Amino acid sequence: MERLKVGVIGKGFIGPAHIEALMRLGTIEVVALAGTDEVESKVKAEQLGIRESYGNYKKLLENKELEVIHICSPNNLHFPMVKEALAAGKHVVCEKPLAISVEEGQALLELADKKGLVHAVHFNIRYYPLMRQLKMMVDKGEFGEIFAIHGSYLQDWLFYPSDYNWRLDPELSGKSRAVADIGSHWIDLIEYVSGLRINEVFADFATFHKTRKKPLKPLETYAGKLLKPEDYQDINIDTEDYATVLFRFKNEAKGVMTVNQVAAGRKNRLYFEMDGSKKSAAWDSEAPNQMWIGRRDGNNEILMKDPALVYPECTNLIDYPGGHNEGFPDTLKQIFKEIYSYIRDSNRNSTPPFPTFKDGLRELVLGEKILESSDSEKWVKI
Repeated sequence: MERLKVGVIGKGFIGPAHIEALMRLGTIEVVALAGTDEVESKVKAEQLGIRESYGNYKKLLENKELEVIHICSPNNLHFPMVKEALAAGKHVVCEKPLAISVEEGQALLELADKKGLVHAVHFNIRYYPLMRQLKMMVDKGEFGEIFAIHGSYLQDWLFYPSDYNWRLDPELSGKSRAVADIGSHWIDLIEYVSGLRINEVFADFATFHKTRKKPLKPLETYAGKLLKPEDYQDINIDTEDYATVLFRFKNEAKGVMTVNQVAAGRKNRLYFEMDGSKKSAAWDSEAPNQMWIGRRDGNNEILMKDPALVYPECTNLIDYPGGHNEGFPDTLKQIFKEIYSYIRDSNRNSTPPFPTFKDGLRELVLGEKILESSDSEKWVKI
């Protein structure tokens, strides 16, 4: 099998994560990496075993050898980079959010469809094997009618006022932070596994650190932050540290999500419970290889990630036997496995099994309505 040639734009936390997962597939060649500095990009490319590097993404897009582009840059750059990659005839895998406005997202979806190119958004949380198992259980009616879904996505990497990252700058990340950054993962996952569509939202935002100390030296996401007082400058913060959002689904089910990026001790915990008329389920992303199943009349159970215990249709997302844990890096590998299998399919008549720009646009619409609700302090219809 000839290996597909790939270019990656972005060398921060998530760019190298994409590269490592692509290399694990064995059927992909990551040819080029682009950052914003030629020397730094070359150093990072050499560290990752990539033969070409660029200090300008436009140079990468001129490389006719490349067939697929992964965009792992700050949010405000997604729109121009995706647009130019599509114009160059490349298939695109974009980090979420797809863009920073509904109008931008709509334009990208229309362009990708017009060009007939494969397009995907990296909602990788769907690719924990038990999430597909849960979706299939719901689809088969095992949970009955879904009454309620509730949960949270909690982190502590912005716990201190001295914690800083480009995501705190609305010029780079957009008007929403916690909801757009981690809340979008929670919402996408919930709509995916439940099959329910959110119809109305009511949101309450809070910014606990209204002023933060911006480092005058670059820091990587999730890295330790130990600088001297003179290495900081005070910056006003306008985006939310925290949000609670109430949901009304189209089948009259109810829901609630809390996101918080200043929750001490919670490193990266997406959690939810789903209550149905027959039984309930609960799942924690920090213990992703097990799922709790709750019953009123009968024993509760823990379903383990094991190819012998899940539906056969789920086994393609499992590469190791039961008891051999698979985690976050494996979700990237599994989503890319489905994306690249679809790219290789010359017919492409079937609906893509992975999240596309349509799903990315859906999250942009929901995000804007959640912002509108927070500002107006009212229920807002989608």
